[in-house]
Amino acid sequence: RRGWHRQRILELFAIIDWMMRLPSQLEQQLWQAIETIEGETEMPYVTSVERLAIKRGMKQGIEQGMQQGLEKGRLEGKLEGKLEGKIEEATTILMRLLVKRFGDLDEGIRERLDMATLEQLDLWMDRILDASTVDTVFEGH
Repeated sequence: RRGWHRQRILELFAIIDWMMRLPSQLEQQLWQAIETIEGETEMPYVTSVERLAIKRGMKQGIEQGMQQGLEKGRLEGKLEGKLEGKIEEATTILMRLLVKRFGDLDEGIRERLDMATLEQLDLWMDRILDASTVDTVFEGH
């Protein structure tokens, strides 16, 4: 090291890095020397330009992550809203068909309809055409 202090060596590395593009072999030697110095002091060398770039990169990454999260949330919200709308519509239609075919529905049936999945509602709508009683619509479910 020729008696130079750590900081002076690191400043020289920064100047070399700033002033010219080294051939790959010399660049490897330079980085090995930097790693040796960093290993001795357990402190990585980061230029002010690198610190600024890291800071900007982190900020950009956070902003990009937030934007992606918002977009994903909007999409999930839309899909969930569409599904809820389909379930509500199917429930209303099935309830009307059941009332027309079998008369007033008891509270238990209404609660069952309100808690049903879209698949259950579709199955029950198919069954209503052949069912002789309201209970046969819901058999097995």
